[in-house]
Amino acid sequence: MVSRRAVIVGSGPNGLSAAARLAVEGWDVEVYEASASLGGAASSTDDIFAGCTVDRGAACHPFGVASPAFRALGLECYGLEWAWAPYQVAHPLEGTEAALLSRSVGATAQLLGKDASAWCRLHRHVAESADAHLANLLAPVLRVPQHPAALLRFAPAAVLPASTLGQWAFSSPQARALLAGNAVHSISSPARPLTGAFGVLFGALGMSYGWPVARGGTQAISDALVRVIRAHGGRIHTGCLVEDVRELPGADALVLNLTLRQMRALKGLDIPQAATRRLGRWRYGTAAFKVDFLLKEPVPWRDARVGQAGTVHVGGTVEEMVHAEREAARGRLPRRPFVMVSQQYVADPTRGRVLWTYAHVPHGFVEAYQGQVWELIIDQIERFAPGFRDVIADWHEMSPAQLEAWNPNLVGGDIAGGAMTGLQALLRPGLALRPHRLGRGIYVASASTAPGAGVHGMAGWWAAQEVLRDAGEL
Repeated sequence: MVSRRAVIVGSGPNGLSAAARLAVEGWDVEVYEASASLGGAASSTDDIFAGCTVDRGAACHPFGVASPAFRALGLECYGLEWAWAPYQVAHPLEGTEAALLSRSVGATAQLLGKDASAWCRLHRHVAESADAHLANLLAPVLRVPQHPAALLRFAPAAVLPASTLGQWAFSSPQARALLAGNAVHSISSPARPLTGAFGVLFGALGMSYGWPVARGGTQAISDALVRVIRAHGGRIHTGCLVEDVRELPGADALVLNLTLRQMRALKGLDIPQAATRRLGRWRYGTAAFKVDFLLKEPVPWRDARVGQAGTVHVGGTVEEMVHAEREAARGRLPRRPFVMVSQQYVADPTRGRVLWTYAHVPHGFVEAYQGQVWELIIDQIERFAPGFRDVIADWHEMSPAQLEAWNPNLVGGDIAGGAMTGLQALLRPGLALRPHRLGRGIYVASASTAPGAGVHGMAGWWAAQEVLRDAGEL
């Protein structure tokens, strides 16, 4: 039997997942990566702070530990280990105790007092059927859902704005803030429709699979995928910038782990006009401004329990988060931006005491003066951790432009591969029955296609599914 060949351009988690699945299926696989290192936004480095590991991109992984793709590929058998903090998420508030997400619905509900029953009603059925919901939601929208009953039960809350859902369901600022903070992982205002889906699903994952870190750094996820590929005969080439696909080896399938702007710039890409129009309509969204802090001591949170959480949402009240996200989306730097914080050292002390943070800022934002966003991030954390500034030993910044220079898929600092708002959040990359197939023999595996952003490998998994389908192997 003649082996079929697949060429994958880009070694982010989706490109590596597509390559790994095809290699396991017996395909001759070659991966081409422009950078000298592998993993894209799922990578880590030890060259920023001596003796410490810094995640360059993604930090905590509720979708990674639950990913059907990663579990099917058996990444734990290839060296991947997960580590959990005592609390999965914390959301500090001024003048009152923080909201905390524990690793079970019951334990979280107990922490929410008068909202305990309402929290359970909203989240328990999703947490207890997490695999069914993931099978529905981590798949292209234009297909028959695997678990229609679960989807019908999830839909009423999912279509609402998270702010409206929280106002309707809860009476305490803690429960409302916890739901809305989880929803802001969509990198949009929790007042927008469909953000209820993000709020409930992220919370339910925290209360089922948890929000772990990869022990040793997010790079460990990419390294495990690379081991799968190489164990099945795949080859990986680094330092190979692909500008013209005609220069690549002949293959039965070309899989692009690129966002849509990069695909449009490729020479020699022969795709139908309809696909070209979809690429041209693509919108990029709010950016991240990343700052990593080396700490002399742990963050002095006013509520000490926050120091035991792997992820901290620093955004204040629901109203403050709505305002900040709207300002960033409108091209204005919020005075109090939403700040995502990861305390990976709580779950994995081997990394060193590095605090991973990013603020949501306008797309392509350029500072009026150096240190502008750095100061805002510190001020936001200081609101809930007085004295934070005094425990900082060093820091390292990456502006939206620097993020894109490091990883061209992060266009304008957009870490989601395109705005996660409106229909674009659902129909990635547009109205196509087979969104991972651009044309004959050409496939896309990136956050710009279903199911969107996150280190879960599912876009790559579905791209490989289309390859196998066209080859008559499914």
